[in-house]
Amino acid sequence: MNPDTLFTGARIIGAGVDLVGDLLVRDGRIADFGLSLGRPDGANVIHADGAILCPGLVDMRATLGEPGFEYRETITSAASAAAAGGITTLAALPDTQPAIDDPALVQLLRTRGEETGSLTILPYGAVTRGCRGEELAELGLLREAGAVAFTDGSNAIGPARLMRLALSYASGFGARIVQHPEEPSLAAGGSATESEQATRLGLPGIPAAAEPIMVARDIRLAELTGGAVHFAHVSTGEALALIRRAKDSGLSVTCDTAPPYFDLNETAIGDFRTYSKLSPPLRKDHDRRAVAAALADGTIDAVASDHQPRDADDKRLPFALASAGGSGLATLLAVTLTQVHNGLLSLTAAIALLTSRPAALLGVESGRIAKAAVADLCLFESDRIWKVEAGKLPGKAQNTPFDGRPLEGVVVGTWKRGKRVFG
Repeated sequence: MNPDTLFTGARIIGAGVDLVGDLLVRDGRIADFGLSLGRPDGANVIHADGAILCPGLVDMRATLGEPGFEYRETITSAASAAAAGGITTLAALPDTQPAIDDPALVQLLRTRGEETGSLTILPYGAVTRGCRGEELAELGLLREAGAVAFTDGSNAIGPARLMRLALSYASGFGARIVQHPEEPSLAAGGSATESEQATRLGLPGIPAAAEPIMVARDIRLAELTGGAVHFAHVSTGEALALIRRAKDSGLSVTCDTAPPYFDLNETAIGDFRTYSKLSPPLRKDHDRRAVAAALADGTIDAVASDHQPRDADDKRLPFALASAGGSGLATLLAVTLTQVHNGLLSLTAAIALLTSRPAALLGVESGRIAKAAVADLCLFESDRIWKVEAGKLPGKAQNTPFDGRPLEGVVVGTWKRGKRVFG
């Protein structure tokens, strides 16, 4: 039996919890927390010295290299990067090779996560076979095997009839359909947001309207079917306005975004900077501001890393040919904290967007500070400065759009079921 661990002098933040005091971990669970708990015999004592102790982060959207793209990332390397970023639970996208459209693959990913000892992997099941957008996968069997929701990952579910069927079927067992909200025919062949900058650089454009067009369609389909739709990495103000109205109407509509969409705008691609080629592409600054405002007003339900590992050779190509995607596990917390430091978001709201709110969407008990809750914990110093340097990030993937950026917020320790896995 492992000895107890006592955190002292921490600012403890979780859903409904914000206090300065102590937290006791016993047998992998939170035994107690509050003011001056006292030191149990033989306990390991962690002197937090005012650092913030929160639940381990729950990342509801990340791509893993396995299976099929191990040259980009492995489960082991992703788990290492996640621990360094304070992430203890991660929902993995299914557009791998092969796609996660088989119950055995869902079970395999869950097992592989447990084998890391530091990361719980929650697999998404593919909506369509092979994530090809042609015929529905066996959603019921995937759900029974442990799929937390259904998506085709970075591929939009294009045919309206197929999306209607998916929403109807998934609603029968209370599951969400997670959509990449981008009308495929408008986005085909594009590599940057359609704008003066894209024209000046000679890049094929994707109209920002491709996002709200898809959002509007799928909100209507959710209303028609009674199904639950979740929009991933929302990046435009127009789409967020539609989502806000749908929520006000009582529809089962939710969404997340990722740090690049509230921290960067289209100018980050500079002179063909492929690390900043993402999907969806970076937007104009008025959209970035709209995303930041939607974090503050509660329209956005979660902030996800949108981690998309890419090999150097995927990015060392002309911009239009380079693969879209940015790594995000190590920077998820610190970039989200920029909204706290600039006064647009409270610290408690920021932590909820990274812990309890995504956990609720995924239907898991992670992301909580409560007695008897699993002791998945993250300890970080919110004002400590570090610099993002591609090539020096934890894990295998180094393709970060934040390369060279100074950030505030350093994870100093991560615990999984009470065991220290980083720091």
